[in-house]
Amino acid sequence: MDESFGQLYEAEQRQGRLFTIFSGIAIFIACLGLFGLAAFATAQRVREIGIRKVLGASVGNIVTLISKDFLWLVLIAAVIAVPVAWYAMNNWLADFAYRINLPWWMFALAGFIALLVALGTVSFQAIRAAITNPVESLRSE
Repeated sequence: MDESFGQLYEAEQRQGRLFTIFSGIAIFIACLGLFGLAAFATAQRVREIGIRKVLGASVGNIVTLISKDFLWLVLIAAVIAVPVAWYAMNNWLADFAYRINLPWWMFALAGFIALLVALGTVSFQAIRAAITNPVESLRSE
C-alpha cells in the first residue's frame, strides 16, 4: 500500500524539485537584472549623489534615496503576483483529495522575502555609490 501511494505522489515530488531548481535560477537572474538596473541608476545620478554628499547627506540618506524607487517596484510586483499565485495554488490544490487552505501570511512572507532580496541586491550598489568621494564625481563639472 505504501508503495502504491509513493508512486501516486512521485510525479508531484519530481515536479516540486524542478520548480525549486528553476525558481532558484529565476531568482538569481532577477537579482542580476536588479543589480544591473541599480548600477545604471546610480551611474546616472553620480553628480546628484556627489552634490548631496557635499551638502551633508549621510550614507543612510543616499542609500534610502536610491533604494526607495526599487522597493516600490518590488512592492507593486508583489501586489500583482499575490492574486495570480493564490488562484494558481487553489486550482492546483483542488485536484487533491485532502486539501489545505492557504493562509494569508504565506503570501505576506513571500512578499517580505522578495523585498529583503531586492533591498540586499540594491543596497550593495547604493552603499558603494554613497561612500565614493564626491570630488571624483564633481570634478568634471
